[in-house]
Amino acid sequence: MLTVYSDRHTLHHAHAEPFGGTVVEPFECPQRAEYVLARLREVGLGPVNTPADHGLEPILRVHDAGYVQFLQTVWADWTAAGFSGQVTPSVWPGRTMPFRRPSSHIEARVGYHALCGETGIVEGTWEAAYWSAQAALTALDAVLAGDRAAFALCRPPGHHAPKDQYGGYCFLNNAAIAAQAALDRGAQRVAVLDVDFHHGNGTQEIFYDRSDVLFLSLHGTPDQAYPYFMGWEDETGSGDGAGFTANYPLPAGTPYSVWKQALEQALDRIRDYAPDLLVISLGLDTYEQDPISFFKLTAADYLDYGGLLAGLTLPTLFVMEGGYAVEDLGINTVNVLQGFETVAGGRP
Repeated sequence: MLTVYSDRHTLHHAHAEPFGGTVVEPFECPQRAEYVLARLREVGLGPVNTPADHGLEPILRVHDAGYVQFLQTVWADWTAAGFSGQVTPSVWPGRTMPFRRPSSHIEARVGYHALCGETGIVEGTWEAAYWSAQAALTALDAVLAGDRAAFALCRPPGHHAPKDQYGGYCFLNNAAIAAQAALDRGAQRVAVLDVDFHHGNGTQEIFYDRSDVLFLSLHGTPDQAYPYFMGWEDETGSGDGAGFTANYPLPAGTPYSVWKQALEQALDRIRDYAPDLLVISLGLDTYEQDPISFFKLTAADYLDYGGLLAGLTLPTLFVMEGGYAVEDLGINTVNVLQGFETVAGGRP
């Protein structure tokens, strides 16, 4: 299986994040991708290529142009205002504020585009996010050219980013960008299956009123887990998208036996939908030792469900999302891919 990876991900390295009333080193760190890359090479899963540059157009098919410009210029605007350190939101438009017009001050613009306060921006964040999206698009190229599957080792991740906001460590929604690019290149239907512990709120928002993308997410129940305000079972789409969103919220302590039942329900929905492409938002924070999650999957479970994904016999694009038990992340990620390859028979 081809992997697409850019070492420019290291340009995004935030310094700190708030957590439980303290300030800690970010759980989302450059070492995450490096552990995965090392494991890929250790097992010899396949070639590792650098991404081609597809430009801004595929990104702008998903994200608001003003938001993209904000990401491109926020660091320069922040430092020009005399601020230092990392870009950190400190103010948000409140629920009861009559919103008339956005303020031009950089603090206000940061708060306007920030979902939450844990995701810092540094000088290299835009470049890292841009090439993360290019990795997803380049892996998509391989699948559309006939490969059975490909893996985009994206960092920073993307599934929490809606059209014009960032948060949850995400800036550009790599999975959504790839799904839209596939549609623009001739696919009629795409399914996006999000197996990250956290609900893929950004992807849901982007495709919520559309029937050409079926979005499914298995995640920690919103009354106990980030992003808290989305991901309930009764969120099923609107307008043309009614019935094309499926959420499977699960409680704390969920073991693989229960998680697998939800996965099998989601796979049945995908079979019925009969998409031309399956995009997997591959988060490994469902792991039993993940520091900011509460499911109980083991390393062996990832091998098993990788095989279940292959059983759909669909062209499949894996897009890296979360997973914060850093030293085990490479093993768990590659287990999914190896489980897939084993059932797929190693066919391209």
